[in-house]
Amino acid sequence: MIPLDTIDNGWLQDTTVCPSPNYNERPATTIDLLVIHNISLPPGTFGGPHISELFTNCLDPEADPSFCDIADLRVSAHILIRRDGSCIQFVPFDMRAWHAGVSCWQGRTGCNDFSIGIELEGADDIAFDDRQYEALIRITKTLFAYYPSLSPATVVGHSDIAPGRKTDPGPAFDWQRYLGALA
Repeated sequence: MIPLDTIDNGWLQDTTVCPSPNYNERPATTIDLLVIHNISLPPGTFGGPHISELFTNCLDPEADPSFCDIADLRVSAHILIRRDGSCIQFVPFDMRAWHAGVSCWQGRTGCNDFSIGIELEGADDIAFDDRQYEALIRITKTLFAYYPSLSPATVVGHSDIAPGRKTDPGPAFDWQRYLGALA
């Protein structure tokens, strides 16, 4: 059995913290959706500081041509799982991270209001690392324990809440492996 982590005041304990300014208070609502994303900066490149720089509004648009269009975005996620399974938390789970954008799930718009966003360092068409699945499963089980409205039935991909606009976590993400481990 995978041991659960501890959450204190919305922060996953024993995890690197890199506070993002890109969050705000949630409206009075239940957290009942978990959204899985992927991100790599530059696209298809792993490692380096650029994801953290994006989520903290420090991304240098001159560092890579692909950054010109995104450097001014004000986005974040609750947590990022790197290729090696290490994690960085940007926003407390109880707060509203700006990860979903224009989104809708089961007739409810503005998914940031009621969801937690987990980013996997990756790309739609590149297999994710075993260590990422291990960390994702452990964190998901911890979130299920702390937020009883979350369950395997309330886990979706970014593509599910923003179809036609987003494709992540993409076809390389093994939903069967992930959801099977949560049962």
